[in-house]
Amino acid sequence: MNKQDLLLEIGLEEMPARFVTGSIEQLTSKIENWLKEKKISFDSITHFSTPRRLAVIAYGVSTSQEDVEEEAKGPAKKIAVDHEGNWSKAAVGFTRGQGMSVEDIYFKEINGVEYAHVRKFTKGQATKEILPEIEHIITGLTFPKNMRWANETLKYIRPIKWLLAIYGTEIIPFKITNVSASNRTNGHRFLGKEVEIGTPEEYVTKLLGEFVIANAEERKDAILSQISKLEEEQGWTIPVDEELLEEVTNLVEYPTALFGRFEEEFLELPEEVLITSMKEHQRYFPVKKKDGTLLPFFVTVRNGDHMHLETVAKGNEKVLRARLSDAAFFYREDQKMNIPDALAKLASIVYHEEIGTLSEKVARVRSLTNQLAELLTFNDEDKKTADRAAEISKFDLVTHMVYEFPELQGFMGEKYAKQKGESEAVAVAINEHYMPRNADDSTPKSNSGALLALAEKLDTIVSFFAIGNIPSGSQDPYALRRQASGIVQILINKEWNVSLTDLLRLSILSIKEKGIGEKGEEELLLELVAFFKLRLKHYLQEQSIRYDIIDAVLEKNITALPTLVKKAFVLQTKKDGSGFKETVEALSRVLTISNKAVDNAEIKESLFENEYETALYNQYRGVKLGLESNEASEEEFFDKLASLQGAINDFFDHTMVMAEDQALKNNRLALMSQLAELIISFANVKEIVTK
Repeated sequence: MNKQDLLLEIGLEEMPARFVTGSIEQLTSKIENWLKEKKISFDSITHFSTPRRLAVIAYGVSTSQEDVEEEAKGPAKKIAVDHEGNWSKAAVGFTRGQGMSVEDIYFKEINGVEYAHVRKFTKGQATKEILPEIEHIITGLTFPKNMRWANETLKYIRPIKWLLAIYGTEIIPFKITNVSASNRTNGHRFLGKEVEIGTPEEYVTKLLGEFVIANAEERKDAILSQISKLEEEQGWTIPVDEELLEEVTNLVEYPTALFGRFEEEFLELPEEVLITSMKEHQRYFPVKKKDGTLLPFFVTVRNGDHMHLETVAKGNEKVLRARLSDAAFFYREDQKMNIPDALAKLASIVYHEEIGTLSEKVARVRSLTNQLAELLTFNDEDKKTADRAAEISKFDLVTHMVYEFPELQGFMGEKYAKQKGESEAVAVAINEHYMPRNADDSTPKSNSGALLALAEKLDTIVSFFAIGNIPSGSQDPYALRRQASGIVQILINKEWNVSLTDLLRLSILSIKEKGIGEKGEEELLLELVAFFKLRLKHYLQEQSIRYDIIDAVLEKNITALPTLVKKAFVLQTKKDGSGFKETVEALSRVLTISNKAVDNAEIKESLFENEYETALYNQYRGVKLGLESNEASEEEFFDKLASLQGAINDFFDHTMVMAEDQALKNNRLALMSQLAELIISFANVKEIVTK
């Protein structure tokens, strides 16, 4: 079968850098799935992206669809043929629907019944006749933000300026918003020109000749190489933030790294302020000495060649100087502030109209922090630190610096708290209570910081759930999923074996006392438990725990997370071991029959009729007493349950649980019920799939 390459490029006005990677991944996936759906074979697919283009090349695309030969099943013979041997309307309708005739019917027996069948052959269409449908893939892309332009009705990430679509050497004919597909593309906005692409294999080379590096990974490598060269030449260390590198890569088509400088007097500002000003507002990389000390230089990446770099550097220096001058002014103004005055301002700032002011939130968090400190039996010093940190945790939100640079909340709180005479522990806890700030961030190291982070995140999540603001689909404007994941990580990393359900109840009582939300406490708790189970499930999946084991440990209410995670790891480790299948089957058998037991029924040893009942009861009691008297590890817990396997099997082999004698039946079910309670306290092993 002949093959040709397929090239599709969507030319656009500059896209926001943060949307480029997701958009090209979506386009690539849709093209790949469409080719498979249309039964058009291909060898491989690669993609290219810049701020102005999303492009895909599918290599070795067959010139026609695959021919399809398939068998279609119709009505049973007794329905397809009447008593006189003529074809029925059902048979005629079946064949017509398949594009065949009754002459094509043959009968085939399935499970003792003959059914009408036809075998049909569909010749594959020529690929070039189908390719214009790509138009619908392009218009079907979705983006976080869309816009309309001119008189067009299409909503898209940015206006479409050109469309390049060729299969082999032929243009694929279609039009979107009055832009017709062609074999022409545009080079760099300022350095390049329009260029004709003869075949897909010319695409990358011809664009490079027009100052466009179409492959995003190659642009990223070029940036890293140029930064590395600057480090070597200048004797610097240039820390590369991966998120910033990704953004810069998607801001340029032809990267050229250069450096500029700023006045040394600005080094008196906190390092976080300088780096944030450079990174968040100007997309600059900071420069440091080998020992990690910040230097008065920055590295930026130009979207262009090496011409007139000194002029470009001076322009960037001028912009950064203005930014840093503002930061210095804000920093000096903040020195005039005192913490009590800052806290007083929180009372006039509405956190959420249905939840209250920032001052009210701080009060709830402080109260919850103290309750959690008691629950976790903190020592007096840590309690005192956590209480003070909670009391002043949000004071930096009213500073000029955080108003200008919201990313610095917590960081500036720590700096300013130290300046105002607060202890190191209190200052650190203020910063840590925002942690983890993102998926790559660590959890708080100090106990006080972790406790405050826990209280703050619990209050936020429970408050928003109480007023009905629950994340749905991709919508999570208050980042509640991230904060719930933070709670999970904190509890696990700190190994705080306190029931998460109990923590949620405490927080619910806290917001209910303030009249927040109209939901009942139990309804709210059920919603929150379900929400946290999903976060826990995600966490365990990231730890490579098998899906059925996750379901087993998450079956009941969420208790102590460190213990729960350890149970999951025990099951994950033992699942392929000798005897695991037999143990799970025996324990599951107990769980299944225990559902028939009467609630709170007592076990009467006098009603045991055989040695196997007595043996199982005695072994169960020994295991239970052993677990209660010693702090057994999760592995020891499971091993003790596994030790009951033989007694359980002997019991079922020699004992009729559902005896006709009601007293005997209830007694045996009571034994099953109490044994099931012990098993389920480890995990619902019925969820575990054994082979």
